[in-house]
This record gives sequence, C-alpha cells and structure tokens, in this order.
Amino acid sequence: MISIKYKLESDDLPILKNIYQSVGWMKHDEEVIQKVFDASTHKVFVMEGEKIIGFARALSDGVFNATIYDVVVHKDFQNKGVAKIVVEDLLKQLEHVSCIQLIATTGNDTFYKKFGFKKLKTGMAIYQNEELAREYLE
Repeated sequence: MISIKYKLESDDLPILKNIYQSVGWMKHDEEVIQKVFDASTHKVFVMEGEKIIGFARALSDGVFNATIYDVVVHKDFQNKGVAKIVVEDLLKQLEHVSCIQLIATTGNDTFYKKFGFKKLKTGMAIYQNEELAREYLE
C-alpha cells in the first residue's frame, strides 16, 4: 500500500542513500543526505508499506520563490507513478508560492512538462563541479 510521510527519521538515511545509489548518484552519503534534507523547507517521502521508495525536497521563501530538487525514485519502482505522486504533493505544498523552479537531471524534461514546467528564458547557474557544468550548462 502506498502512503506519504513528511518527516525524515535518522533510520531513513541508509534507505535514502540506497535509493540515490540505485539511480547512480553515488556521492550522497548519510551525512550529506541529512544536511540537504535539514536545509530543505519542504519534503515528501513515498512509502510502500514501511519502506521509502521515492522522495523529493524543495527550498522556498514561502512567498515568491521555491525550487524543487532531488525527485528520486528507487530504480525498482520507476515507471509506476511514484515520481508523479512526489511532484504533485510538492506542488500542492507550494501552491501559494508565485514561482516554482525545478532542477532536473538531463533527459527528464518531458516528464516535468506534464506538470506545467517550462524552460526559463533567464535561468542561469554556476556549477563548481566541472563534470556537472559540462552536463548542465550551455
């Protein structure tokens, strides 16, 4: 049975690490995961029974701007509607914010367009990591 929770427990950290690694994100150790989720203003975790199978987080000022990060679903549960649940829940949490941005991995544009996301005309970034800069910057 699918359910949603909003609080990160310390016991969840190894599970989140496993989910990140299942999609090839190997640099997320438990300390980093704790840090990024503690700094996030909005979180959603999709559960199958008692086990987390997907999640996402966002940062927001609560009025004008929010950015969604790390929409991640364990590889064994992809293409089953889990990411849709995560994104819809975060959009509901952020419904009173005037601008919601999203940082997506390469190749996922079509999925996010289904929710109304569009490419920014003025979006810019600095990536300190050269490999990420090559992947994401023009």
